[in-house]
Amino acid sequence: MTQTRTPSRIKPVSRLSARQLIFAQVLRVLVGIGVLVLAVTFSPLTYWWASWLAGPWNDPSGEVLIVLVAESTGGEFLGRSSYWRAVYAVLAWRQGAAGRVLISGGSPGAPLAGQMRNFLVHSGVPAERIETDLNSRSTRESALQCAARLRGMTGTKVLLTSDYHMHRAVRCFRAAGLDVAPRPIPDARKQYMQIEERWSVFLSLVKETAKIVYYRLRGWM
Repeated sequence: MTQTRTPSRIKPVSRLSARQLIFAQVLRVLVGIGVLVLAVTFSPLTYWWASWLAGPWNDPSGEVLIVLVAESTGGEFLGRSSYWRAVYAVLAWRQGAAGRVLISGGSPGAPLAGQMRNFLVHSGVPAERIETDLNSRSTRESALQCAARLRGMTGTKVLLTSDYHMHRAVRCFRAAGLDVAPRPIPDARKQYMQIEERWSVFLSLVKETAKIVYYRLRGWM
């Protein structure tokens, strides 16, 4: 008699263990972080990003130059972005970009606009040609305050602020009813030139983009 062989059972393919799955997920995260580190540190990603937020790069002139403050050091000195905005405001004045300057930002308890005014005066801008708004603690509040002051004024209003801030600022001012001509300054793009500053630039751009989304959702720009 011929014997019939019982077919051997096919062993099922063993599934990955929980430990292997966790290892695979961690590996993916580490690879993603590595790609991000390379992109931020060694590619022009942040430079392109800041340039896109800045918009058209030109130097318009007008009747009044609106300068937005950024941050301070917590004392009597301007922070980095505020400092560069003050420097370029002085340069714009010397180039004849406007006959008046309106500095906006801060509060009576933190008079950032007053600190920037002092910088401009010490740099040669006549004190009687400078106005300050000390009641604005956000870009939207600056837009509303400046619109209330300048709405009836004829001529071009030039808005000076950092490259990464211009996208939100100019749209916020126009939404408040004040048409402005953007005059961005190289802030994030200047920091990009130092490789050790690129992560700081990246985080600032992420924060600014989140603010843009928030302002859009609120209908402020």
